[in-house]
Amino acid sequence: MRRAKTVADEAEILKALESVSGPGGKSIVAAGLVSGINVSGGKVFISLTGDPARAKELEVLAVAVEGAVKTVPGVEAAIVTLTAEKAPAAAAAAPPPGQAPQRRPIAAIEKIKYIVAVSSGKGGVGKSTTSANLALGLAALGWRVGLLDADIFGPSAPRLFGLGGKKPDVVDNRLVPLEAYGVKVMSIGFLVDEDVPMIWRGPMVVQALGQLLGEVAWGELDALVVDMPPGTGDVQLTMAQQVPLAGAVVVSTPQDLALIDARRGVAMFQRVETPILGIVENMSYFLCPHCGGRTDIFSHGGARQDAEALGVPFLGEVPLDLAIRQTSDAGTPVVASDPQGKFAAIYIELAEKVKAALETRTRRAPPKIVIG
Repeated sequence: MRRAKTVADEAEILKALESVSGPGGKSIVAAGLVSGINVSGGKVFISLTGDPARAKELEVLAVAVEGAVKTVPGVEAAIVTLTAEKAPAAAAAAPPPGQAPQRRPIAAIEKIKYIVAVSSGKGGVGKSTTSANLALGLAALGWRVGLLDADIFGPSAPRLFGLGGKKPDVVDNRLVPLEAYGVKVMSIGFLVDEDVPMIWRGPMVVQALGQLLGEVAWGELDALVVDMPPGTGDVQLTMAQQVPLAGAVVVSTPQDLALIDARRGVAMFQRVETPILGIVENMSYFLCPHCGGRTDIFSHGGARQDAEALGVPFLGEVPLDLAIRQTSDAGTPVVASDPQGKFAAIYIELAEKVKAALETRTRRAPPKIVIG
């Protein structure tokens, strides 16, 4: 007996989209408005590209697209993103010399006190592990904390927090973040299978990140830690410009090649007038678990020297240690699994410095008393 097909394919999705009429009455497929289709199990991600000046029309069109896609057998959910290949002239205009581009928040996130970006100039330096343990460290200090995994192409949060395979609920058209160890977590990895590649263009990625940030029921938070994608390209710059960041933490390893990229990361945040909360030197040294001998595998002290040269704070050194790697892979980050241990103490001290910097930078000047 032949089994019924339960998973849709791109050809079926495309055929369904041909039934949706766009501006002028033409099919949105024929009009070239469909810029991306990604099928992951029962979830379908559609990207529509159009003129930003017609955003209202596109929003209405997105509803029609969602309805058409849901008629395809095997589709459980349809997520439609609106992208623009070219920004309006006013938005794309370069800022006056010496001024940063105007920051336009993706969404009003009124109940989040501080949004902190954790960034690195390149991948492979331990940024996601640092982000997770920084978030847990802030939570250990009594703050209400969330973590947004903004790395669309390589999401790590589901594995780091032991939430692999779990899906967020949707309440009042908002995603409800999952929670682990007292931290609220959201990631594209909750919506797409781990082995499915995200073959998306820059505008689609930016739109998806905007939705993960602004269409999630974060609730009241003292801090939202954003695990940024590695690098300093268009996606990172757009996020830095559009998200109301309270500050940025830059992660690097000590060797010269990583530090070159870390300096670029610092320069990017300075360009958009985001305060640099500090630089972390990750994999700073290695202590042999057998003999106790120390080896500076990736050199040592380079991040501290760069922080001093750039005039930004140095937050501390995190060693390269098997326990940190094992707990991260197991979904039990070291701050959560061994909160009294020596490695947890390093991350909690890092969190204390970040917390103090945030509170100091945003502290208002006392009122002046005038006696007339």
